[in-house]
Amino acid sequence: MPLRLRLALLFALATALAIAVAGFGFLLQLRISLDASLDSSLVSRASALVDEVSAAGMGSLRLGQDEEPAQFLTVDGQVLASSPELAGRPALDPEQRREVAAGRTLTFTTELAEERTRVLARTTNAPGTLVVVGTGTDISDAAADHVEYAILLGGPPAVVVAGFAAWLLAGAALRPVERMRRETAEISEHDTTGELAVPPTRDEIAALATTMNALLDRLRAAVVRERGFVADAGHELRTPLAMLRAELELAARPGRSRAELAEAVDAAGQETERLIRLSENLLLLARAEGGPSFVRAVPTPLHELLTAAARGANAYGADRSVTVEVDCPLDLTVTADPDRLRQALDNLLENAIRHSPVGEVVQLAAHQPYSPTSLRITVRDHGAGFPPEFIPHAFERFRRADTARARTDGGAGLGLAIVRAIIRAHGGEALARNHPTGGAVVALHLPYHQLDQPRTPSALKV
Repeated sequence: MPLRLRLALLFALATALAIAVAGFGFLLQLRISLDASLDSSLVSRASALVDEVSAAGMGSLRLGQDEEPAQFLTVDGQVLASSPELAGRPALDPEQRREVAAGRTLTFTTELAEERTRVLARTTNAPGTLVVVGTGTDISDAAADHVEYAILLGGPPAVVVAGFAAWLLAGAALRPVERMRRETAEISEHDTTGELAVPPTRDEIAALATTMNALLDRLRAAVVRERGFVADAGHELRTPLAMLRAELELAARPGRSRAELAEAVDAAGQETERLIRLSENLLLLARAEGGPSFVRAVPTPLHELLTAAARGANAYGADRSVTVEVDCPLDLTVTADPDRLRQALDNLLENAIRHSPVGEVVQLAAHQPYSPTSLRITVRDHGAGFPPEFIPHAFERFRRADTARARTDGGAGLGLAIVRAIIRAHGGEALARNHPTGGAVVALHLPYHQLDQPRTPSALKV
């Protein structure tokens, strides 16, 4: 059911309920007011009869000449004087007589001589004697009936009018939403500039349009990133595939010597290995999009992990006499996935060794928590450092500090992106900068394992 119709029906139902409640309350109050008016006239009439009896005695009464019912009776039910309508029988039952005899003025509505009658009973000046007077309710009943008919006849049209007005009002209120729906439907996946018109009303509709435009901007940015990622991945894969194909074509040529075939197969194997590494890195980044489930965090002795990473990096840098120094407290423990964290450290150490001068030292340090919620791991080299324009983009995919560098030396530009994905999956952050005295520094901020609910520090220092 359309929202506009639901709103109209709901408003009509609310209007019907309001008319019913208000009408019932008005009728009830009207009945009370009419009865009070009748009771006032009955009090005056009863007082007049009591005064007449007190002055002239019971024998002077001529109740038959009165058009309204009246009766004098005793507490035990003996009728002393009565109008013909009551036919000489007591107008009150024993319980009512006892209640009036106790000093209470009793009023009620009953059927007397097949007519609705308002009755009032009270004591007289004579002990044990009661007076009962009544009057017909024809006029008051007619007034109440007229009001009731007016409510019954006027209520349904009022409900219909209210529902129709709600239909028009809902249509006017939802018209901007329908316009935004059409505009959203017209925005295609290739449209990089379309946005919703924000009405100048500064209300919830305007806020919705603003939020939708922000969402469209985020979606466009995501599409641009994904297209760039696919294009970069295709570009990176194209070169090793082309080289692999060329090597295989050369190997397939007739007249090739055994040494030439072995060289071609070895070159093809290297390109295949590069393809495997690139595919694994792309798969790792895709899995990292899944968030924290990408890692399996357990309490991990950090000194052992850093020492193992340094040992592997020393083997990599041995041909250039580049070594790795570890500075980490022996008892420092971090809640992390040791395999993923080791992979991030290996990427950073490999980059640092590659860009370090011959014979230099790469510093790998883990600091005691500088805040209650975080610790920091830093990797520093003594090379040329990052180009200043590269630092804001250091952790983006397929970004290389030197785009002119040979691919076999500079890599595909996924190493730092993998580092950031791993650290963010742990709830931390990775930052890069140049050291004031030279060289590059990459800092990994991780939640401290002793807290039940670690939080990322509000201020990070590299």
